[in-house]
Amino acid sequence: MLKLELRHLGALLDALAGQGKVYAPFRQGGRTDFAWYDGTAGRDAAALDLEHHTARAPKDVLFPQVEDLLRFRQQGKKLGLEAAPLPTESVVAFGVRGCDTAGFAILDKVFLQDPADLYYRARRDSLTVLGLACGELEETCFCRTFGLDPAAPGGDVDLWLAGGALYWQARTDKGRRLTEALGAAVPFTDAADTTADTAAGAAADAVPPAVAAQRDAVHASYDRLPLAELRFDDRLYHHEREAFRSPVWESLAATCLTCRTCTYVCPTCHCFDVRDEKTAPGTTERYRCWDSCMDRDFTQMPHGNPRKGKTERFRQRYLHKLVYFPEDHGGTYACTGCGRCLQACPVSLNIVKVEQALAADLGAVGAAPDGKGGAQ
Repeated sequence: MLKLELRHLGALLDALAGQGKVYAPFRQGGRTDFAWYDGTAGRDAAALDLEHHTARAPKDVLFPQVEDLLRFRQQGKKLGLEAAPLPTESVVAFGVRGCDTAGFAILDKVFLQDPADLYYRARRDSLTVLGLACGELEETCFCRTFGLDPAAPGGDVDLWLAGGALYWQARTDKGRRLTEALGAAVPFTDAADTTADTAAGAAADAVPPAVAAQRDAVHASYDRLPLAELRFDDRLYHHEREAFRSPVWESLAATCLTCRTCTYVCPTCHCFDVRDEKTAPGTTERYRCWDSCMDRDFTQMPHGNPRKGKTERFRQRYLHKLVYFPEDHGGTYACTGCGRCLQACPVSLNIVKVEQALAADLGAVGAAPDGKGGAQ
C-alpha cells in the first residue's frame, strides 16, 4: 500500500491527466458532482471534494447522457451510412464510492451481455476506476443491504482518506499498470507502518493503522444509520404475479410527480431512447440519450403506450429493480443502496418505501424470518 500527503493531490491529478481524461468529484455552489478535470477554477485540485457524496452517480462515464451512433448521408438516390467511431481514449474515474462501483457492475450485466454493446464495451475497456472508501456517511445510505462495504470501494485502485493522507492500493492489473505509469511524477511513499489485517473483499494485506481506524469508524457509523438493519426480502422476486397485482401500486403512485429525478440520479437506471435528427441538408444523425420508464412517452409505439397510466409506469420502475432484474441475474437487485433517490424525491417516494410496502402486502414484512435478506 502506498501513501500520498494531501498537499500533493494537485500533482496526482496532473499525473493522472497524463494517462487519460480524469473524471473526479468537484464541489461548486454547495453541491458535489463528477466532472472532467481540466485545471480551471472549479475543476482543479482546490475544488476536488473527496469528503461529500456526489448528488448524481458517475454512470455517464460509461453510459453518456447523449451518445452519437450513426450518420446518414443522402445524395440523390444514394444513401451512405457511417457509424460513429468507438471511443478509444483512456479515462480515469477518480474517487468513486463503493455503491457506484457496484453500479458499474450492474450496468455491465446489462450492456455486456451477449450481444455486447460495442460503445459501452469500448468505454469499459478504457476505464480505470479509482474507488474511494467512505468517510462520512449519509443518513440515507443502505449499501450494506446488498452486501457492500462502505470502507472497501472495489475499484481497480482502492483509496482511503485517513490521517491527513491518501492511501493507495492497486487491486487489478489495470490498477497496477496505472500505478507503475505514474512513476516518479507522484511522490508516493511506502505505507510501511502497518498492522496485519484483511480488508473486506480484498486479499490479506498489511493495513496502516490510520486506514484500519478509519474503516472501523465507518463501520461503527453505519451501525447507527436509520437503515442499518434494512434487508430486502428475496421472496418478492419469487412471487412475481402477486407482486404485480398488489394494491400498493395505486396508493403509492398517487403521490408521484413523475419528475423522473430518481432515474437520473440512480447509478443503475439505464433506460435510453434512440433518435434521428436532421443536422444538415442530406445529413441525419442518430444518437441515443437517457430516458426514463416514468415518462409517458417511454416505449411509445404506433398503436400507443402499453403502460398508459402513471400507476403502470411507477409499477414498472420498481418491479424491474425488485423483481425482474433479480429474476434474470441470480438475485442481484438493480439497486446499490446509495440513497440518492431518498434524498432527491420531492415527495419522499423511494425504493425502500416501495419494497417495505410491497413486502408487507405479500406477508413478508422487512427481513426474512431468519433475519437474512436476499440481497447480493
